[in-house]
Amino acid sequence: MLELTIIAIYFLILIFIGVWTRGKIEGKEGYFVADRRGSVPFITGSLLVTAVGGSATVGMAGLGYTCGLAGAWWLLVGSINFIILGAFFAKKVRGSALYTLPELVEKQYDRRVGLAASGLIVIAWIGVVAAQIVAAGKLLSVLGLGPWGMIIFAVVFITYSILGGQFSVIYTDALQGTMIFAGIFVALILVLSQVGGIEGLGALPAGHLSFPVAPDFNWKDLLSLFILVGATYIVGPDIYSRIFSARDEKTAQKSIFLAALLFIPLAFAITLIGMGAKILYPEIAAEEALPRVISGVPLTGFILMALIAALMSSADTCLLTQSVILTEDMLNVSPQSGKSVLITRGSMLVLGGLALALAISLDNVIQTLLFAYTIFTCGLVVPVIAGFYKERLRIRVSSEGALVALIGGGLIGLMGELPAIQFPFKEDMGLLGFAASAILLFGVSAIFRGKTGKNEKDPKPK
Repeated sequence: MLELTIIAIYFLILIFIGVWTRGKIEGKEGYFVADRRGSVPFITGSLLVTAVGGSATVGMAGLGYTCGLAGAWWLLVGSINFIILGAFFAKKVRGSALYTLPELVEKQYDRRVGLAASGLIVIAWIGVVAAQIVAAGKLLSVLGLGPWGMIIFAVVFITYSILGGQFSVIYTDALQGTMIFAGIFVALILVLSQVGGIEGLGALPAGHLSFPVAPDFNWKDLLSLFILVGATYIVGPDIYSRIFSARDEKTAQKSIFLAALLFIPLAFAITLIGMGAKILYPEIAAEEALPRVISGVPLTGFILMALIAALMSSADTCLLTQSVILTEDMLNVSPQSGKSVLITRGSMLVLGGLALALAISLDNVIQTLLFAYTIFTCGLVVPVIAGFYKERLRIRVSSEGALVALIGGGLIGLMGELPAIQFPFKEDMGLLGFAASAILLFGVSAIFRGKTGKNEKDPKPK
């Protein structure tokens, strides 16, 4: 009963923040990007908790349970790619002063490519939000809530996100970031005390202590993770929404570097919790590791609240991001109409409901996220990165090339994730889709530029 009371109070606080921040909104700029006033602490905290969602809590503890220490790579690849983002792209993204990733894509290419990117993100991010709801259901099962845990979780984060928009998301993220760090490391200390400390992990199979690879996690797995998951940290709609909300370019860059640094201790702490669960509960399903651990230690209510905070912070950011994209980039609602914020709120309600419906039919966090990330990465990452340097590339990329790369790469990635389709090399389709996206981008661009060059050089006689 105490644990349920703690969670209920926490949910009420989040809704109160949503009501409070609603008064700060003075229009589209406030609702979408918090008036671009985000400071280093707020943007860093928001980036951190956006990444540490269902995949980096329930999912990564499950990887630690299954693969051992190598499971930490799920978040470590994010740290590496954040460094790349901060070094090469953060200032370019913030300097564009836009609202969404598809707006940036449209600026790089044209309306057709921006619209295709919008559709890809809106569809894929329903799966990302659903994964957070699934993870929340697994954690709240500790309280015996069953499917109601997912429903209550969804209602709470959808409500405060609709009320306060980006202000609400960033303020709640600042609160939740502190809670996540405290909760995860308290859980780690309690778990290690039960297994006999770090030395007690020696009871695990030898492969569980191997790093950087392990018997159940080889170099090809690491490469796939680095590209298919890690690339979403370089080009990601939720990450870019944080950058757009930063006060200036230097704030965005510093925040990304700090978040990359903070990922490292969290990655190993969560993985070690999963490894400890392998000793304490050797017969459970991998993604039950974290819920089972926190149900068997003191301070269950506090730790559960911290972990739910991680899921809330990812879910609210992803929901707001895809809703803004739907309103601004797909429906193309004119800000002069005064309906932009209202329609975005309606979009959040609809998309949140779809994510909840999907979550109720799913049961695996990591597989759900990989499905969404693979389609997104194969379709969009290469065209966006190339777009930053399109004027300096030897083969100038074209809008036609970007559009074909986005559709072709995304479809190949999708084929690899559909369980009903079986064919050779299916498990490698994510990597093949990523490579195909690059080939299509440059190949089709070269063809179209070749045609343009021929027409310019040899015009038809008058």
